[in-house]
Amino acid sequence: MHDELVDHLTRSTPLSRGEALRVVQDVLAYFDETTEEYVRRRHRELQAQGLVNATIFERIEADLRYRAVAPPELSLRQLRRIVYG
Repeated sequence: MHDELVDHLTRSTPLSRGEALRVVQDVLAYFDETTEEYVRRRHRELQAQGLVNATIFERIEADLRYRAVAPPELSLRQLRRIVYG
């Protein structure tokens, strides 16, 4: 799976083939997270850092634009509903 990417990583980094494969699998697993899962996880992480909801939701809104597969644009209200139902 993703042999071209694994080959590229082994040529361009000091990673062995097995290490490169693990990196690719980890990255794919990270981006396999749904938008809702991502919003909930990031909310918990940022809340644990002591940030307030107004700041948290603005940061999540900005971060979502840079996900590998950009989800539809969500309003701050929609983000809150994902977290709180």
